Amino acid sequence: MENYISSLKDKVFQNIQEVEKMECSVLHKSKLIVPRLESAFEELKSFVSNYSFKDEDEEIFFFKEMKPQLFSQLIYYNEVYNIEIRMPAGSIGSRKEYLERIQNQIKFFFDMNSEFYQYYRSGSTYLDQIYFLRRKPCIQLQLDSSYFERDCCFSTCYGLKMTQILTNERLLSYLNVKLAKLQQEGMEIGSYTDFHPDLKWTEKKTALGEIIYGIDSLRSVCFGNVNIKVLAKELGDLFNVDMSNIFQIYGDIRKRKIDRTEYLNRMIDALRRRMDEDDNK
Repeated sequence: MENYISSLKDKVFQNIQEVEKMECSVLHKSKLIVPRLESAFEELKSFVSNYSFKDEDEEIFFFKEMKPQLFSQLIYYNEVYNIEIRMPAGSIGSRKEYLERIQNQIKFFFDMNSEFYQYYRSGSTYLDQIYFLRRKPCIQLQLDSSYFERDCCFSTCYGLKMTQILTNERLLSYLNVKLAKLQQEGMEIGSYTDFHPDLKWTEKKTALGEIIYGIDSLRSVCFGNVNIKVLAKELGDLFNVDMSNIFQIYGDIRKRKIDRTEYLNRMIDALRRRMDEDDNK
């Protein structure tokens, strides 16, 4: 089970990355990603229909962790597509109001499901057998109406809610980024170079490229929900260096025969030496 899921997740992530690297709008990227995720999700459903969980712990792990992680990807990109396609074409104010309305709807979801959200955030497990096993639940669980239309062989009473939580956490980050960009656009300010003209990158471009791809690989900005070209431009603007050829830079890094992460390794060594020296003062 775990090997199959891991292989499927790797394939999904690779598919997403291929589309994210394309030079096109978020709307078009979402339109391309959703069918790929839908196909992967159908593959997962087919696998589970012919699989017998070895025990309750494995079943709980699947419906609490594995399925929501994949399903939330599908729901997230579908929601992004819907948000983008309905985006008002008017003023900054109207777009800001539209995004804040969606943001408030998500916050309302968390308010209405605060008890389960706290259960999830705290890492609790004492109700897992009720929430994440395929058995008929007690009506006092305050089930959503969608529960009664579920596929009983592929769903549990709180599996969808788990998926919604993971999706909405990502959507809030996505909306925060959109709103921040609108605010910046509204202020009509220049780039970082207008404020920090003396900040100059004095290493090779490939060194900054290692940092950019390291950040992207760890999904350290907006949970990975940012195009690497955008990330490269922002860091390039900050340090007054043109990083528009980030893919070519990455190709040069990959061609290295020895020490592909040469700059990052030097950075680690330098930081460790600095801390050791400070410890000895």
